[in-house]
Amino acid sequence: MGRVLPFVTAALLSVVILFTPESGVPTAPPGTDKVIHALLFALLAFTGLYAKISRILPLLVVYAGVSEVLQELITPLHRSGDVLDALVDVLGIGLGWATATWLRSRRRGPRTTR
Repeated sequence: MGRVLPFVTAALLSVVILFTPESGVPTAPPGTDKVIHALLFALLAFTGLYAKISRILPLLVVYAGVSEVLQELITPLHRSGDVLDALVDVLGIGLGWATATWLRSRRRGPRTTR
């Protein structure tokens, strides 16, 4: 359970961020939305890999697309789906994967050849 808790926390955070009605979203400088999307999905990917969740990266790609479609379809949210947000989400997934891979390689130490 210890490895899964960070992912569960990140997933709950993503639901709050992605599905808060538009009226509850604070105003921010242009582009802030994209940074939040990238960091949120990087966190999901990183914690999902840490938890060793099977096929987490493709599942997150699906979640990125589905979340944008739901934002468009759930009318009480008064939000709109954005293809660019989904693409930035995928970029964030790549960032989370790259960070996890980099940290994993640092833990193993330098490789020596004989």
